[in-house]
Amino acid sequence: MRIIEEDGTSEVLEFQAALDLAEGQGLDLVEVSPNQSPPVCKLLDYGRFKFVQSKRAKEAKRGQAKNELREVRLSMQIGEHDLLSKIKRARDLLRGGAKVKVTVRFRGREITHPELAVKLLRRAAEALADGAKLERAPMMEARLLSIILAPDEVAVGAGAGASSPSESNKV
Repeated sequence: MRIIEEDGTSEVLEFQAALDLAEGQGLDLVEVSPNQSPPVCKLLDYGRFKFVQSKRAKEAKRGQAKNELREVRLSMQIGEHDLLSKIKRARDLLRGGAKVKVTVRFRGREITHPELAVKLLRRAAEALADGAKLERAPMMEARLLSIILAPDEVAVGAGAGASSPSESNKV
């Protein structure tokens, strides 16, 4: 079998000789490519190899952007204080870096007045305009009307709503 050492040099040895070489150096004999002729093995510290590999995976995961979508549901008959608490919840989610889908669910004949739901969504979007930007305008999905708000980069970075609402935030 072909042996590749840690410094990159390679040589062809019998299996037992390769095993003795690995034991003598205090390393592990890891089969890299069994289908080659002769099979290829590597001399390395397997525990350290796994540790470095997991560290690289964690580093790669840390660099990825979260694409989390959370939902806040409203109803047409929502009270003033309930609406304010839902807006507060949405603001906390936006500060956490998540996108927020604000949904109004229609029940019974409420669906005949979608303009009232749009008015409610506009009110919520304007209340959240200091820390969010409108990503998707009101859209009907079955018996739901929803908008998607994305966190404003300035607001997420500062931890507070420091940016001013722009014209693109209007519903």
